[in-house]
Amino acid sequence: MDASAAARATSAVASIPRDDDGPVFRAPWEAQAFAMALTLHDRGVFTWPEWAAALADQIKRAQAAGDPDTGETYYLHWLATLEHLVAAKGVTTPDTLRRYRNAWDHAADRTPHGKPIELTPADFE
Repeated sequence: MDASAAARATSAVASIPRDDDGPVFRAPWEAQAFAMALTLHDRGVFTWPEWAAALADQIKRAQAAGDPDTGETYYLHWLATLEHLVAAKGVTTPDTLRRYRNAWDHAADRTPHGKPIELTPADFE
């Protein structure tokens, strides 16, 4: 991950969990979601103010639906915001996102714990 891009993101989006060295993650997928947002920002898909507003809206909706907002679900909101923005910006469609989410779930179900999850064509059937 580009350290300078991560530093710009953490200064632009105040809610990012961080320590003195930069953003912190509880699981590898959180770092991957963070890196995807950095890449999409760098490619001009959204601005950091636009991202921060969309993330804040996502968190507010989750809180209204009962999310206890303990911080443990922060990157779930981050991922939901990514999905929303890439669909809203026409980078992909909600159907494509749903197709890949279902394929990922299928692949995860057949993968033994501790092994890397790999998508195959059969996961999309």
